[in-house]
Amino acid sequence: MDEDKIALINAGFPSPAEDFMDVALDLNKVLVHNPASTFFARVRGLSMIDDGVDDGDLLIIDKSAEPYDGCLAVCFVDGEFTLKKYKSMGNYALLMPANKDFQPIRVDENNQFAIWGVVKYLIKKM
Repeated sequence: MDEDKIALINAGFPSPAEDFMDVALDLNKVLVHNPASTFFARVRGLSMIDDGVDDGDLLIIDKSAEPYDGCLAVCFVDGEFTLKKYKSMGNYALLMPANKDFQPIRVDENNQFAIWGVVKYLIKKM
């Protein structure tokens, strides 16, 4: 990643506009670390809104990333995909929503289950 080619934006006092001259930025180089296993998906639904994931947001997902407790993951459960926080419970897992109107999904050996990828970036429209 070429950090020196990314414009730095002061969150305090404004900086001179000349800091932005000739800035080259390739989002694929910055956000996609494993091109062969990275894909994009758009969020549909409201189950993760309390974690700031809104309907219509764009996800950058890495299928090669190792899932870990608390990661935001795209999961395949019994023939359907869902976006949830993954929590390992030993011999089963909980897929945790971030919206009180949704219940956790418990998955175990009786389910067809796979973590399809780990969300690496969330892109929002302002």
